[in-house]
Amino acid sequence: MADRRPVLFFDSGVGGLSVLGPTTALLPQAPLVYVADSAGFPYGTKSEAEIAARVPALLGRLAERYDPRLIVIACNTASTIALQHVRAALDLPIVGTVPAIKPAAETSRTRTIGVLGTAATVRQPYVDDLAARFAGDCTVLRHGSAALVELAEAKLAGEVIALDAVANELGGLFHQPGGDRIDVIVNACTHFPLLAPEMRAVAPEGVQFVDGGPGIARRVAYLTRAQSWPTDLPPGRAVFTARDHRADALAPMLARYGLSRIETL
Repeated sequence: MADRRPVLFFDSGVGGLSVLGPTTALLPQAPLVYVADSAGFPYGTKSEAEIAARVPALLGRLAERYDPRLIVIACNTASTIALQHVRAALDLPIVGTVPAIKPAAETSRTRTIGVLGTAATVRQPYVDDLAARFAGDCTVLRHGSAALVELAEAKLAGEVIALDAVANELGGLFHQPGGDRIDVIVNACTHFPLLAPEMRAVAPEGVQFVDGGPGIARRVAYLTRAQSWPTDLPPGRAVFTARDHRADALAPMLARYGLSRIETL
């Protein structure tokens, strides 16, 4: 019999769709469960202790309910803080999301890189380690933005996004000393690639953006390469930890990602 267990994607909100998208492009036959921790949203303004306690406990409940073959923590903040705790607690493959500093360093010509994430992500020692290991000859500037997370959520709910608001957040990188030399920006929050057209529109000419979505998709495909998939693909599930008007407003966009069933944990 075909293995009907899903791949489960987890984020505080809808940012993980930027990881789910490239994964389903590689694995169109994969059953999907997408979980947005709307009751805990946003993660970027929470303390490390709060996230380290909340995420493993919640993923334990989700693993019990949905029996996934693999979990993708499609959230940089949750991954940089809680990934090791989740792996210690659950006996199944866990794929995390970390800032794409290595490919950014390989791409940069000016040797000045911007890391754009949540405040909780950009201050993590994990980011220090990535910069030291893969961008030792680069200047790595960081900026934490809670506003871009909210803008991405609003965009997917159907709202029109003001470019001035996006430009103001990118200015947090470009207006730092040396920021005018940035030629590559790491989207260190999975929400931010959802604003790619808006960010490209307001960034200086020639600035590139990189994120971890395609790499994570390849990793999921590799880890499931010997597994079977159902021939009759079930409807994808979008699960919210709290149901509100925003969750309902997201329904049309979620359906475009194959998530036609909406549930509450």
